[in-house]
Amino acid sequence: MSTGTDWRGVADEDEEADVVSTSAGLKLQQQARALVGDLVRPHRRAVFWAVVLLVAENAVMLAGPLLVAGAIDTGVPAALRGDLGPLAWAIGGYAATGIGAAVLRAAFLALSGRVGQDVLLEIRRRVFAHGQRLSLDFHESYTSGRLISRLTSDLDSLNDLLEKGLDGLLGAVLSLVGISVLLIWLDPVLAAIVLLGFVPLVFLTRWFQRRSRASYRLTRTTVARLIVHFVESMNGIRAVQAFRREKRSDQIMDGLSGAYRDANADAFVTVAWYVGFLRLVGNVTLAVVLLVGGLRVVGGDLQLGALTAFLLYLRRFYDPLDDLAQFFNAYQSAAAALEKISSVLDTPAGVPEPATPVALPVPVRGELAFEEVRFAYARATTREILPRFSLRVPAGQTVALVGATGAGKSTLAKLAARFYDPTEGAVRLDRVDLRDVADTDLRSALVMITQDAFLFSGSVADNVAMGRPSATREEIVAATGAVGARGFVEALPDGFDTDVRKRGGRLSAGQRQLVSLARVVLADPAVVLLDEATSSLDVPSERAVQAALETVLAGRTALIIAHRLSTVLIADRVLVMADGRVVQDGSPEQLLAGAGEFADLHAAWRASLA
Repeated sequence: MSTGTDWRGVADEDEEADVVSTSAGLKLQQQARALVGDLVRPHRRAVFWAVVLLVAENAVMLAGPLLVAGAIDTGVPAALRGDLGPLAWAIGGYAATGIGAAVLRAAFLALSGRVGQDVLLEIRRRVFAHGQRLSLDFHESYTSGRLISRLTSDLDSLNDLLEKGLDGLLGAVLSLVGISVLLIWLDPVLAAIVLLGFVPLVFLTRWFQRRSRASYRLTRTTVARLIVHFVESMNGIRAVQAFRREKRSDQIMDGLSGAYRDANADAFVTVAWYVGFLRLVGNVTLAVVLLVGGLRVVGGDLQLGALTAFLLYLRRFYDPLDDLAQFFNAYQSAAAALEKISSVLDTPAGVPEPATPVALPVPVRGELAFEEVRFAYARATTREILPRFSLRVPAGQTVALVGATGAGKSTLAKLAARFYDPTEGAVRLDRVDLRDVADTDLRSALVMITQDAFLFSGSVADNVAMGRPSATREEIVAATGAVGARGFVEALPDGFDTDVRKRGGRLSAGQRQLVSLARVVLADPAVVLLDEATSSLDVPSERAVQAALETVLAGRTALIIAHRLSTVLIADRVLVMADGRVVQDGSPEQLLAGAGEFADLHAAWRASLA
């Protein structure tokens, strides 16, 4: 069926990543363990005291059955003789253990819960911060839905583990060790029967670990695919509704949801078999102990109180095994999630910060130079985008880049903005290699304006202030006025405090672009990059933006990428590009006066306006 083919194709890279996880599972597990160690290290003291509380709680709890045995074997006979002291001490001691265990349990849960939430907070902070530092190439290949999955469903799995982890694992181990010692001390013969039951449990546990690890890796992959499809469908809702793709999207969602259900069902079946067999072994062992112990009590080889204590301990002995099963269940899910998270955190930044930054000259003049630059995208399987490219843009010059789609114009702008680093050669700003410039210095000196003019939810003033967050309201108003946007902003229902809504949906395309230009005026960079800044505008909006550009570009170095040649004509210099090379270079007037690609492009543009 085509439905199955489509939904499986939604996240081919996830399937590829899952294959890598299987073949290099040891490496991923090592990365995950290293991440856990790094996250827990700042909380060593709190973890130590949590362990102390847990040990104390288990010690108090282990005293209970011994007090019951003492009450039966010593207290009751003494009471029958008229001496109530031993029985009262046993009962009082048992009550004290109950109260002490409750207090210790509450303190442990409060402390471990705080540590767990601190760890989750740190993971969220790291993933979000690292995600912002990763290159455009990463974000173009690693969909936003998968990144959302890392911060939602994967963190939910970690939260489940942290809630059960220290208590489920360490508490169970302490109980098992303590109870085993007490069982052997109470009666070695009955203890041997109990320990024999461990032989099948060892093999069962190894099977469970292997099976559940594979199951939960699959659940983490399938839920990521589901979230990817959901996010993409909601973000592209206009296209979905315009092309009536709702039914097809439903089919794909049904396939993804079914895959997630099946993956979880497989994990639950694995747990069910493990817990069921565990209970079977426990109940059979309890029955055998009760039979053998009862016969020995009748024969006088064992006291009734000792058998009672043994049975109470035996019931507690298998309860921790149930806890361990639940812990392993949560652990395998969290381990798979942690592998996914650690793989994101271990992804190196495509444009790393320099170890020893070099300061730009003060003030920044804005000279741009591309020196023997070669560039190919990391995932490219065909040709280089820029085979070998050299260009010098003097400070204060406005250069327009024109040419067919794929000529390398946008790539050139992205290299200048250091969204990518060149494969070879260097891009320099005022003779300083961009790879040596601190990111904060570069973003202060250079600003890029794109076609979509992205605005964040919030007020107009907040969006303009992105250019300089410390700006006053007067400065924000002045910057908006400088690009001719003050009139329409003040006409909005709440003026500068009007919420532009998601992606600036309350404003027209031209208004959004004017707000983005006001950001540039407020930021006051030395270099401005415009990538198709007017291509989506109607004629009146384009004229308004072009008028604003005269203010924005005055005295600044600028690279303008445009298909609309009306925007190109404001440039001092025009570069016509083809296949990553400059085929024409001159002022607009010079190129229009001669023959060549620019004159042909201009003639075609004029004809399209007729």
